Amino acid sequence: MPGNDTMTSVDVTAARARWSELAPVLADALEAYHVNDAPIISDSEYDTMMHELRALESEFPELATPDSPSRAVGAPALTDFAPVEHRERMMSLEDVFSYEELAAWFTRVAAIAGSGTFPVTSEVKVDGVAISLTYENGELTRAATRGDGRVGEDVTLNARTIAAIPNRLAGENLPELIEVRGEVYFPVADFERFNAALVAEGKPPFANPRNSAAGSLRQKDPRVTASRPLSMLAHGVGAIVWPDGALPQSQHGLYQQLNEWGIPVSPLTEDLAGYDAVIGMIERIAERRHELEHEIDGIVVKADEFALQRAMGATSRVPRWAVAYKYPPEEVTTRLLDIRTNVGRTGRVTPYGVMEPVKVAGSTVAMATLHNASEVARKGVLIGDTIVLRKAGDVIPEIVAPVVALRDGSERPFVMPTDCPSCGTPLAPAKEADVDLRCPNRRSCPAQITGRVEHLASRGALDIEALGGETALYLTNPEATRPEFGAELDPHEVPVLVNEGGLFALTAEDLKETRIWREIKKRGEPTGEFTRELAFWTKETRNRAGEISKPSVPKTNTVKMIEQLAAAKDRPLWRFLVALSIRHVGPTAARSLAERYGSLAAIEEATVEELSETDGVGAVIAQSVADWLEVDWHRDIIAAWRAAGVSFEDERNEDQPRTLEGLTIVVTGSLEGFSRDSAKEAILSRGGRAAGSVSKNTSYVVVGENAGSKETKARELGLTILDEDQFRALLEGGPEALKL
Repeated sequence: MPGNDTMTSVDVTAARARWSELAPVLADALEAYHVNDAPIISDSEYDTMMHELRALESEFPELATPDSPSRAVGAPALTDFAPVEHRERMMSLEDVFSYEELAAWFTRVAAIAGSGTFPVTSEVKVDGVAISLTYENGELTRAATRGDGRVGEDVTLNARTIAAIPNRLAGENLPELIEVRGEVYFPVADFERFNAALVAEGKPPFANPRNSAAGSLRQKDPRVTASRPLSMLAHGVGAIVWPDGALPQSQHGLYQQLNEWGIPVSPLTEDLAGYDAVIGMIERIAERRHELEHEIDGIVVKADEFALQRAMGATSRVPRWAVAYKYPPEEVTTRLLDIRTNVGRTGRVTPYGVMEPVKVAGSTVAMATLHNASEVARKGVLIGDTIVLRKAGDVIPEIVAPVVALRDGSERPFVMPTDCPSCGTPLAPAKEADVDLRCPNRRSCPAQITGRVEHLASRGALDIEALGGETALYLTNPEATRPEFGAELDPHEVPVLVNEGGLFALTAEDLKETRIWREIKKRGEPTGEFTRELAFWTKETRNRAGEISKPSVPKTNTVKMIEQLAAAKDRPLWRFLVALSIRHVGPTAARSLAERYGSLAAIEEATVEELSETDGVGAVIAQSVADWLEVDWHRDIIAAWRAAGVSFEDERNEDQPRTLEGLTIVVTGSLEGFSRDSAKEAILSRGGRAAGSVSKNTSYVVVGENAGSKETKARELGLTILDEDQFRALLEGGPEALKL
């Protein structure tokens, strides 16, 4: 019926719009958590949005694109560590949050096992950093982070400094090769002492043990990793080559074997049978959760017998034979002292709560985001309330609700500002239906400029270590350090940078007179008194005669920043595309654009339609890139960087024949000689476009084993299908080399 068709169209449109809102947020959250070691949303918020995204994709399969966050296991390795391709993919785990969901998993496994009391291995879910250790003939030859599950980062030198990781396996008759999977963690007691030492040195403490473990494992200098008390527990294996060995036939047998080889596994692992036994373990561990050496966020349950695991199989993301029960987030109460606002680099104005510091889930919390004014109203919190604070997943704290019974009448409502707290520009939603308010003054709002400078120096962009948040503030808005009572004191500072355009032309001399305000401390305690000092140069000293005895010179970090800025001019194009803060352009889209076009000049000349044809880009991102390039002051930034020596161009391998220029190729199924990433790289390096979906514009479809719907669609469209040998011929000689 026409009416039903109209309703379906409306449903699809609404679903697509909601998917477009969720996907970028989840993609950014994945990058922040796995790449930058700095989560931007809570676990519960992430889980809620991911469940909603998967529900949309289940109801409307056309939304389930290959680059959807729902298909991601981790995030691509985007640091300067060498990439490592795992021999066997590192998968994630299916999370459940209630006993009912856990019971449903038992029912699914029981249907295959033929019994409701099949044996399981239950173990604590260590809240650490995933690692894969490759041993060849007993020797540790490679250690790598998870990355996106297929390609991680080489951290071998750092892993060798961790005492719990043996450099050689014990015993004889060892496998020719084995990938041991585990979690690197920072012991809770050591973490607390380590943080206390950092504070005593005037350095910022880590947010939690998981972040400290990630940051410590990924240090560029292994000596720094060695100085930190990291440990490791194994929880499985990947690839294994052991023709003469007696491979265990169960999970608990595998753990016994790992122990015999000297690889530690969690002592909090139990061999159980049935749902009730697992519930008992979950509740026992919950009672002593904070007595453990390491933090945990749940219990992992695995079908014990490998034969049953093989029968259950896996999805593209998780094994069906395992599940992770996540403990409910912990809650405490504290007093909400104030609600303030923060302006981000995109202009979004976010309220956040300032609270009496309280310890929750192992760390002290004093601030929590409130997202937007509507969220404040929805939660019904007033300034001065006693509030329930939840630290979801042991990561980001969130304010749950007020304790209304404790109100005494002194509480007051939060009033969202109508003008930008940074520049005074009237706030407005970006789109009429948006709940978020934004400052539209992107060009000159100090807070946005600071945010963009901090962003461009981040690990996922240009990776300029010496240019952190404080330094970005001193460069762009030193007045933000002025105490509230000091508005009339001393001349006000003019920032060195009015936007990011002047960054690469900076010299140490340019920074000589920049001054900031700093609170005076006595015995480590704030005094409420402030002094004005040089931000980037040391203070000169004079002798009694008034002569300069020690001249002012650039501080160590200033010299390092100038050197690193100079080195950053030669970074790959994709990093600059991320650094420019183009909306929706993250590392994935930036890499695709850089690989296809090779230079910013070529991107500037491309049409929106041409940009949208780039794998992983699409119409929304393409339009965003085009819109950004149309803005005059954006073009001024590009011109200034070019004048300072930034080429915005990747060097191409001229020896590589451009045999695939103008061709769009889809690879589906498993190829013997290529991984998914290496096949894509082979296509891109020869000038072709590696597409993720089949359309009438596809030039060739390369089909390997277990190819699915893409092969079917290709045949329906009458496209040219190639096997692996023909694909190799195409790579070497182009279409002319094919004998079709």
